[in-house]
Amino acid sequence: MNALISTALSGVVLMFVGLLVRNKQHIKFFAIAAIIIAFIANLAQYPSVALGSFTMYGMIEVSKFSVLFNAVALGATLLYFLLSGREMVKVGEHVGDYYALIFFILAGISLASSFSNLLMLFLSIEIMSIPQYILAGADRKSLKSNEASLKYFLMGSFSTGILLMGITLIYGAAGTFNIAELGLGTDPVHPLALCGIILMVFAFSFKVSAVPFHFWTPDVYDGSPTVFTAFMATVVKAGAFVAFLRMFHVSFAGGAISGHWTLILSIITAATLIIGNFSAVFQQSVKRMLAYSSIAQAGFMLFAVVAMNTLATQGIILYAAAYSIATIGIFAVLLKLKDYTFEGFNGLARKQPLLALAVTIFLFSLAGIPVSAGFFAKYFVLAAAIQHGHLLWLVIIGVLCAAISVYYYFRVIIAMYFKQGDPEVEEVSGGFKITLIAVIALVILLGLFPNLLISFL
Repeated sequence: MNALISTALSGVVLMFVGLLVRNKQHIKFFAIAAIIIAFIANLAQYPSVALGSFTMYGMIEVSKFSVLFNAVALGATLLYFLLSGREMVKVGEHVGDYYALIFFILAGISLASSFSNLLMLFLSIEIMSIPQYILAGADRKSLKSNEASLKYFLMGSFSTGILLMGITLIYGAAGTFNIAELGLGTDPVHPLALCGIILMVFAFSFKVSAVPFHFWTPDVYDGSPTVFTAFMATVVKAGAFVAFLRMFHVSFAGGAISGHWTLILSIITAATLIIGNFSAVFQQSVKRMLAYSSIAQAGFMLFAVVAMNTLATQGIILYAAAYSIATIGIFAVLLKLKDYTFEGFNGLARKQPLLALAVTIFLFSLAGIPVSAGFFAKYFVLAAAIQHGHLLWLVIIGVLCAAISVYYYFRVIIAMYFKQGDPEVEEVSGGFKITLIAVIALVILLGLFPNLLISFL
């Protein structure tokens, strides 16, 4: 609850800061101060939920899980501001508004992690989505940015309609909006409830860019300003996954009905892993490759939704942290380069060895190489699927697809260390280098000691 209030207020404050502060770079410091305050306010609520969760007006349930996930989201956003905040100035004039929109998205994410009512679920998804449509089209001089914004808006509106229809059918079957009191696990399965759940699976699959609802993702991520793609592909995606997991684990986990949606979601997960990884193999742009990589990573996070156990809850927290930190780091380096193709990375290790080392560590994490945070993130979600007992075939597909991902991630590493070139790199400040080293250390620390994070659950 503290995270929701502090991020919403920070968004309002940043709107006025953008009007009053003339130096655009100084606005970044206000945003960093606001995110630190929100982070501390969120953690201050942990002692009150250490012994159990509490519900406010039947709408919001504050728990250890929600507080911990909000800490991950706010912490990743802080790193994003530190690494990429300077680049927002280059997008357009309204820097304060960009930061305000990001804080409003964080408010939606905070609500998504703690809703206990279907109305709050709808509000959280919309609060997350609408600012993204604006950020995607922030570069008004770029036709690709305009196209990305329009495509995202149209497809997002359509998926919201599907979500609302699903909520309507579930309410018709259960007679309540409270997700803990739906009582849909009994046999025989109510046909309205089953139709509603299937529609919600489709709507959430769009939000997390799962196959076959992923077609918007490469164009939107590629067309949006790179600095905002970094946020949309990481923190926002993780927020949508938490809403997905909370809805299905609380409301649809037991009884005969779980078998129906689990099968559908397992097929979607397999398709997401296969198509996401094979599509990434054939990309020539690193930015577009990362877009397809985010689809493949969504496949792994879907394991946590399908598995429905304690390991799944731990896995989604660790995966959100590992994936967000590594991807934000890669995009921060990408913003320093002029050429986003694989050839644009040729010889980067000779010209900027720290940037090359950082990209290597982050790609190791995305690939799930041991000692990086991504290794245990993948281990937890795959272990959760094995513990489920009926998903071994899906785990085998996941392991094979993880091996395929190594190929296209290592294409970047080979270009940096083993190919000749003189990449155009913007000036890298001392502060950026120090922050990058801290992010590298964090990725390795979570890879060696994942309990530092998940023990709070």
